[in-house]
Parts: sequence; structure tokens; C-alpha cells
Amino acid sequence: MLGFRKTAASTIRLATVALAFALLIGPAPAAQTGQQGQQPGQHWVGTWATAPVARPTYPPGAAAPTGPGSAAPVSINNRTLRQIVHVSIGGERVRVVFSNVFGTAPLAVAAASVALAGSEATIQPKSSRVLTFNGRTGATIPPGAVMISDAVALSVPSFADLAIDLYLPEAATGLGSPLTVHNAARQTNYISTEGNHAGVRSLPQPEATPSWFFLSRVEVTAPEKTGAIVLFGDSITDGFNSTIDANNRWGDVLARRLRDATGRAETGILNLGIDGNQVLKSGSGVSALARFDRDVLAQPGATHVVLLEGINDLGFAGMARQTPPTLADLQLGHLQLVARAHARGLSIIGATLLPYEGTAFPGYYSEKDDATREAFNQWIRTSGAYDGVIDFDAVVRDPSHPSRVLERYDSGDHLHPNDAGYAAMANAVDLALLRSESARRGGPAAFLPAAPVPVVQAVPIAAAAR
Repeated sequence: MLGFRKTAASTIRLATVALAFALLIGPAPAAQTGQQGQQPGQHWVGTWATAPVARPTYPPGAAAPTGPGSAAPVSINNRTLRQIVHVSIGGERVRVVFSNVFGTAPLAVAAASVALAGSEATIQPKSSRVLTFNGRTGATIPPGAVMISDAVALSVPSFADLAIDLYLPEAATGLGSPLTVHNAARQTNYISTEGNHAGVRSLPQPEATPSWFFLSRVEVTAPEKTGAIVLFGDSITDGFNSTIDANNRWGDVLARRLRDATGRAETGILNLGIDGNQVLKSGSGVSALARFDRDVLAQPGATHVVLLEGINDLGFAGMARQTPPTLADLQLGHLQLVARAHARGLSIIGATLLPYEGTAFPGYYSEKDDATREAFNQWIRTSGAYDGVIDFDAVVRDPSHPSRVLERYDSGDHLHPNDAGYAAMANAVDLALLRSESARRGGPAAFLPAAPVPVVQAVPIAAAAR
């Protein structure tokens, strides 16, 4: 009993000392208590995202590489990047996710900022906010990692252009570590002269670049009911051949449709397309199967994913004179992605592959592979594997020549739509498929077959169309 009294008295004294110390030092610093930045009833949601790929580095003066997906050498050593991103939903607090996921060496960030973009390489007055990392103005991103900035107060309107500045003091583009980039942004970005120019009104002597470097995502705080839709695919999702700086990818048009349907932008649209990407093989970016967790499942607030991919698996095999994937191969690849989406509670919508006869890429098209595409599209429409289907093939094909893109939707290469074609795709989406409360199917293995996937025979286009 005496021991109990001594223990109790000691506990009271310790509690009193702790309380006095807490009163003395005051509340915890904002960097500790407010780093996440969300208010009660709100959460972080992606408003913009891109899918990174690895880009080799080249010595100064090296000749530009050639071939699909290649990009000229660029130097960003001791220079400031000003990168422009077009958000979907707005918010009062924002944070930025930087990526060194393909780097093999640490990436030193000396300064970063976010602002409302002005014209070309300028920012709007008084809108720049310094981005910190646990209160510090710089950070080192380990190889293979991402780094989330602290939250900053910035009123971001829906469909605003943000300018994200990044100052890299070291030899980021020297020989060695690959760069983590998105090569074909369809957006003009800028590189300054030497020095730290993060947050300045007008970037000095800006050099234009078509790529995004070391960027992964922008997040805003939004009401808990606000979600995000991930568009996962290849160059057609990425917006290849759409007008530069016009935000006319089919995902951009879809975002505007969603706003017009409700009178306000309340759903984030995240474009995770990569030019040349494949479901089953790596090449232009790692395969869809390899990147799905990072590019889809890690997106905050995601409720749905739209899957449009598989045409490059057929076309690149033809160009390389390799054995193309079978219908069962493509089915199994998609079923893997369906199962992984359902395991995380995401609704997944399958989209049919666009026609591509006449494409300018030698060997990309063959009648045999196109028969596989038609059979795969029919399986997408009828299998019931997805939570919904968008029939893009039926939207853009020429009724008089169904294996070709309709001329008014053709960008000229007979594979990728033009702005009008991308708009037609977005306008064909049944918005009811994208409701956050949409029913989700099964469990994590709901569509992994115990037996080989049955092969669906190709059917006439007229019979396949819905």
C-alpha cells in the first residue's frame, strides 16, 4: 500500500512538471501540427498528376537521340525549372509531390515554390508561395522516392494554371542517374539562366522545354465527398497530337463536362497516360502492370479508374516483327488490373481500343492484329469484368471503313485523334459511370479466372456496336 502511494505521488509530480513545461513552451510549431494542412471535414485530393518515365542523361554537347519517345539533351544544373500544370479542381490549400522514382542518385532540391501562372514564363503578382519540407526550404529526395511538400495557403481556382518552380543546384543532368520526367507534356515549360530564381515574377531568359521534370502530383484540400478519377493509358490518354498549351486532351474535356453538369468542379481528373505505353511489356515507361500501384492506387481521393490500353502491345510487336500478344494475353493483363483496382475499392471502367488502319508507323498495323483488337473490344463490351464500359471505338471509327478513324477526328497519323476527336471521346462518356457512389464489384480476386480465359471470337463491327 505504501509503495502504491509513493508511485501515485511520483506520477502526479511528473504530470505537473509535464503540464508546466507544455505551458511554458506553448503550442507545437505549425510545421509539426499543420503540415498535412487539411481542415475538419476535408481531405487531400489530387487535382493534377502525370506519369513519370526514366530519361537517360547525356554529356554536354551530345547529339540528340532519335527514335520514338526520344528527347533532346537538356541541362538543368544550377538552373531553375518553371513548370506549368493545369489543375482540375480548386482548393484553399495546396501541396506538391516531387519525384526521383527513376533516379539512381539522390536529388538535391535547394528551393521550390508554387504560384498562379501568368503569361508564358511569368507568375501572377503576390501569388508565389515558398514550398518547404518539414519547415525547411530544401530537401534531398532519395533514389526511387517521392517527396511531399508542406501544405501552403493558396487560393487555387478550378482549371487554373499553376507555375511550380524547382531550383536544382547540383549536376542533376550530368552522366549517371536517369531523370524522372514526363517527356511529352503538351505544355510549354521553362528553364532559367543559372541561379536560384524560384518565385521571381518573370523567369530570366527562359528556355522552353516540352517536358515535366521531377513532378508527380498536385494536391488540394477538398470536402470529404470530393473524389478523383484516374485516366490510365497510353498516348491517346496522354493527348498525343492535341494542340500544345490548349488543354484539349480527352481528360481535359471530360473535366469541363463534369463541371458543366453540376455547375462546379468537384471531381479531380488525373491523367496518367504515357506515350507508347503497353500493358504487358516495358519500353516507353514501365508496363501498365508494373506501374499500376504507383500511378493509380497511390492517388489520394481516387474513386474510379478508366483503363484504355493495349493497342501498343499489338502495334509494337508488329513493328519489331515479334509474336504479338493473343486475345487471352490482353484479357489476362486487364483482369490483373481490374482485380488490383477492386482490392482498393476503386471502380474500374474499361474503354475499347480505337481503330488504327493506315497508321504511318511501318508494321504497326496488320489485319490479323486488328482482328485481335476487334475481339478484345467485344470482350470489353460483354465480359462484365469492369464496373462500366466506354465504347471509344464506336465513337471515332469511320462507319464506312470501321478499321479506320473517321477523317474529321484524325490528327493525320491515322492512330491518334485530333482535338475534335478527343472532344468526341470525352462527350461520349456516360457521366453516371463516374459517380462516387457507383457500386463496386467483388473482391481482390473477383475476376482472376481459375481456368484459362475463354477466347471470344471476333464478330462483325455492326453486331458489336452498342
